[in-house]
Amino acid sequence: MLTRKPAVANTFYTSNPQQLSQEVHSYLEQGQNLKVEGRIKGIIAPHAGYIYSGIVAGSAYKQFFNLDLTKHWKIIIIGPSHRYPLRGASICAYDLLETPLGIIKVSEIAKEMAKEIGFIPDADKFEHSLEVQLPFLQTVFKSFEVIPIVVGNIDIMSFVQFLKKYDDNETLFVISTDLSHFFPYDQAVSTDLQTNKYILESDINAMANKGDACGIVGVLTSMILAKEMGWKTTFLDYKNSGDTAGTKDKVVGYTSFAYSLPTESNP
Repeated sequence: MLTRKPAVANTFYTSNPQQLSQEVHSYLEQGQNLKVEGRIKGIIAPHAGYIYSGIVAGSAYKQFFNLDLTKHWKIIIIGPSHRYPLRGASICAYDLLETPLGIIKVSEIAKEMAKEIGFIPDADKFEHSLEVQLPFLQTVFKSFEVIPIVVGNIDIMSFVQFLKKYDDNETLFVISTDLSHFFPYDQAVSTDLQTNKYILESDINAMANKGDACGIVGVLTSMILAKEMGWKTTFLDYKNSGDTAGTKDKVVGYTSFAYSLPTESNP
């Protein structure tokens, strides 16, 4: 069995299982209590250290509590490659992913995808953008499997069409991104508000040309999916590291959104 071990436990989050569980529950409780119309189809969530972005992530992940959590879910996680010069995408087709909270099954679909897209273990070996999402998923879902995907420079339209082949009523999406990096506080807020506006208004062209997000490939992918699949986009929360646990001279921005399928009206 090919198992990916945690790479950023004790740096981005604690490796103590009890403490980690308590912290994730706390972030979920502190997250925004916004009612999203329709059935949740996916989220955009940050991937920084939990003390910086955990509350914003909690605002996104608590939306999944509105789903039928007695079902088994397939969750496609898309995050950027920070450390490996990745061209295209890597389907992280391990058998299992390990966190301090336990083991997560990687969907067999990931191996099927990897035959077409490829699997580059080094692209995910030390990557945090997918890993920090996992304890939140383990805390929220009772039964699930994941399809982890690291992305670099890629033909986004082709990637969207590829993903659509694997979408069904049991599939959800988690898009991992932070926003602007290391601007002074006021400049960061101004920049990030514009990026949030592009996402909320589904302005794909503006996002592609002027949006500031390290996970912009995944965000653009989700925006195009939303447009083609009829998902509604709902803004949930925004903070930066100056609001949470950092100084205000150089901050990193964090955002969360929900995508949802409109509820069909009764005839």
